[in-house]
Amino acid sequence: MRSLRRDCSGTNLVEAAIILPLLLLLTFGIVDFGTLFYVYLALENGVSQATRFAITGNQAPDPNNPGQFLSRADSIKAAMRDATPTLTIPDAAFTFDHLPQGAASWAGGTGGPGDVEKVSVDYTWTLMTPIMRPFFTNGQIQMHVESAMKNEGRFQ
Repeated sequence: MRSLRRDCSGTNLVEAAIILPLLLLLTFGIVDFGTLFYVYLALENGVSQATRFAITGNQAPDPNNPGQFLSRADSIKAAMRDATPTLTIPDAAFTFDHLPQGAASWAGGTGGPGDVEKVSVDYTWTLMTPIMRPFFTNGQIQMHVESAMKNEGRFQ
């Protein structure tokens, strides 16, 4: 009996079996939250770039129809997608509002020269780590980013 109590073989394996799941949870949780912060910063940068494009009043060329241009809203969406190439942002995620000169409330649409243009994006990020998902509704995090700038008159 004494020799069995003093036998330490296998203790490293038991310790590893106890610690490894916790270490993996911590590691993948750090990766998950790092990715989450990256996505948020990419969205912030993208919406800023899209708003900067929106205030110029320009329209992007249509890649499917050479010689033609996209609509103003589609041009702004394309600018956002160009600024965030690692994210897939659906059309339904975009909202365009403008504040007409002298008005006190936002109106829908892209607005015109002299208006304040606001581009908003609602994005859903699904967590990668299955153990972290139960802590969030449906294992997803909803992000909302927006940017507003004064629209310029088109420079000719």
